[in-house]
Amino acid sequence: MALASTLISELQRLLGAGEVLTCKEDLIPYSFDGTAALRQMPGAVVFPKTTDQVVSVLRLANQTKTPVVTRGSGTGLSGGSLPSPDCLVLCLVKMDRVLEVDRANLTLLAEAGATTQVIADAAGAAGLFYPPDPGSMKISTIGGNVAENSGGLRGLKYGVTRNYVMGLEVVLASGEVLWTGNKCVKDVAGYSMRDLFIGSEGTLGVITRVLLKLIPLPPAKKTLLATFNRMDQAAQTVSDIIAARIIPCTLEFLDRTTIRCVEDFAHVGLPLDCEALLLMETDGHPAAVAEEAARMAEIARANGARELRVARDEAEAARLATARRSAFSALARVSPTTILEDATVPRSELAGMIRFVEAVAQKYQLRIGTFGHMGDGNLHPTFLTDERNAQEMHRVEEAFKEIFEEAIRRGGTITGEHGIGVSKKRFLPRFAGDAQMRVMRELRRVLDPNGILNPGKLFD
Repeated sequence: MALASTLISELQRLLGAGEVLTCKEDLIPYSFDGTAALRQMPGAVVFPKTTDQVVSVLRLANQTKTPVVTRGSGTGLSGGSLPSPDCLVLCLVKMDRVLEVDRANLTLLAEAGATTQVIADAAGAAGLFYPPDPGSMKISTIGGNVAENSGGLRGLKYGVTRNYVMGLEVVLASGEVLWTGNKCVKDVAGYSMRDLFIGSEGTLGVITRVLLKLIPLPPAKKTLLATFNRMDQAAQTVSDIIAARIIPCTLEFLDRTTIRCVEDFAHVGLPLDCEALLLMETDGHPAAVAEEAARMAEIARANGARELRVARDEAEAARLATARRSAFSALARVSPTTILEDATVPRSELAGMIRFVEAVAQKYQLRIGTFGHMGDGNLHPTFLTDERNAQEMHRVEEAFKEIFEEAIRRGGTITGEHGIGVSKKRFLPRFAGDAQMRVMRELRRVLDPNGILNPGKLFD
């Protein structure tokens, strides 16, 4: 059922007619996010510019029991911002200001619609550093990063979004505004409500402002790229680097399929007959960086690296990093539909998990390129397929099921950084267990008794 005309009129009164979209042609860009093969038309899209306007919209939606799906740039990869039928999409991209950079307390305050890149640049302009770097950071919003607890290439050393959130302004389903956290490094007063909303995927409240922790900018960085004839050699290199008490800021891998696609796309000069590639970066004090880079090169050679490149300057480092950062773009050129997934296993299980993905690809006659964060066990099996082929998409679904079940069996998780959304919710009960599912459902009912916030996501 379409949204009532009285509701649309009230939204136009609250926000202005230009901030409310209702025409079908205007709604199409908001009918999907970055998740392949999923689409659903919303009833309307609204663009608040202030927290007060978000409050007004949620009060109206709660009174009329209208479903609300919060959205930033729509780069999510689990269907988290996919509209529910005839819902109200609350798009926060116009709440995009960086409000404060506090050098004394090493914090940054931003509205939820500010992009991750803008935040990183604002920190850098102050001589500071915001480490989380999701692959979509040029366009993804910080509110979405917090809602999904996004990761990135630097997660091994610096952690994920959760590790940098010091405070949140959240509007509850009722329209009540809640602020949790502050600039204090230590604060154990009461429950950690801040952590409750991080990774909640828009199901518990609407994040409108984020207070982030910054750190000093590392003075030096060194980038290395190594190729191997066998994935086991790359995995052992990673294990040996960690055992040597070196925690690189980046420790990434590509498999054979991805290497070939990247070389065809970016022409980096990669050997097409190798099975694995490692991108290694270390940062910090110049002396420590030089020592760690030399030690990582030594470890890679000891494990049979067939080629090792060490960047001489920042420009060459950027070229080497292209081999990893262009992986998804390179794979996306191959087939009409590209489905980028993520699963995480303990580092010791990573080589075996990659072999399992290869076996699944053969079993179901699918083409899968795998890349990801070898340093923290997070891999991205990427299916190169065609959503118009119903039979092939069924095989893709069966392959997903086996991969996630194997990740759980190996002591891992069904998502390391993309979230549950709608695409993985059928796998969550097995991973989380009955008690955790019950607690999550009860929390959701308490904070959103009318069930208006992002219905159908995480669980039904």
